[in-house]
Amino acid sequence: MAHTGGLGSARTGLLVLAAAAFAALTTEVAPVGLLLEISRSFGVEEARVGVLVSAYAVMVAILAIPVTMATRRLRRKPLLIATLAGFLLCNALTFLAPSFGVLALARILGGATHALFFSICIGYAARLAPPGATGRAMALVSVGVSAGLVLGVPGVSAIGAALGWRWSFVALTALLGVVVALAMFVLPDVPAPRAAGGGDRRRRPALLLVVLANGLTYLGHYVLYTYISSLLVRSGVGPAWVGAALFALGATSLLGIRLAAPHLDRRPRASAAAVPAGMAAGIAVIALAYPALVPVFLAAMLWSLAFGPAASVYQSAAVRTGSAEPETAGAWVVATSNAGIAGGAALGSMVFAQSGITMLAVIAAVLLGASALLTVVGRNSFRDVPAHAGS
Repeated sequence: MAHTGGLGSARTGLLVLAAAAFAALTTEVAPVGLLLEISRSFGVEEARVGVLVSAYAVMVAILAIPVTMATRRLRRKPLLIATLAGFLLCNALTFLAPSFGVLALARILGGATHALFFSICIGYAARLAPPGATGRAMALVSVGVSAGLVLGVPGVSAIGAALGWRWSFVALTALLGVVVALAMFVLPDVPAPRAAGGGDRRRRPALLLVVLANGLTYLGHYVLYTYISSLLVRSGVGPAWVGAALFALGATSLLGIRLAAPHLDRRPRASAAAVPAGMAAGIAVIALAYPALVPVFLAAMLWSLAFGPAASVYQSAAVRTGSAEPETAGAWVVATSNAGIAGGAALGSMVFAQSGITMLAVIAAVLLGASALLTVVGRNSFRDVPAHAGS
């Protein structure tokens, strides 16, 4: 999906970063696909299991900016390996967890690790890239991010359905072991970033609007997506088929990335509006059609198609504002994405327990509609001409 021509010897290291990003994102979203199994295993309500997503994401939202700034002078390779080891430990503890409390602590550890990982990964990719190939390098690493977001849930769900939910985390632990080894022996070292600076302070309101729209999009998405397994089962999908259904939705999201890719730079404002508007439309149909399986699933495909390019849309828009270095702009996107994930999972937990699936869908559609409106209003934040963003 990403063109890698011109990357030369950097391609191998970038592929390692892409694999690391896939493992990191899958670690974050794994409980979504295993919600029902974890709930039954520990005898807790589904809504409480949904809070695992919130606890993880809130750590990222709180820590992303401060840890990015606090570690900017440290060597990149040892720091990256340390974060990958943190993910490995998080998944190993999750597999071994004797109680729901221990499981929650393991997820908090994962969230703290995640807060640092992506700021390092973004800067690492930029420094590995040959001159003039930074965009291609970031695109290649982004394949791992996108694949983790859209295929991580169905992947762990399929393993959980076949072998039990704990084995999903065994598989993630093994994957991270391989990635740690590759990072140690294959990934070249890069210098630490220079001192903070750069960016046009006058453009900071534009960045603020981008990250606000980003946070609203993830908030609306995760209000309902945290409970996607429950939505599918209660609409008539057999428990054994949930993994297959999630794979189909994940493939639809990847198709969305493919369809959107040519337009992200040429029509950034239209792309940024189409993502939340398309998601809102699909979720609104779910609210009207639930629990009828066929229209619910078709609407979920529209929702997934629109969500696919979300990460690319907001990351590129934040950098394009030119208000901060790319790493700093990226850290703000990571922070607000996870604030949205945490808030969506928490809000969804309360609404699901009190009012059920239909109200979750209504609230999600309203939030996504608000994000689309912000994009329409914020003409200066989603510009057609890239701005200089520092280095």
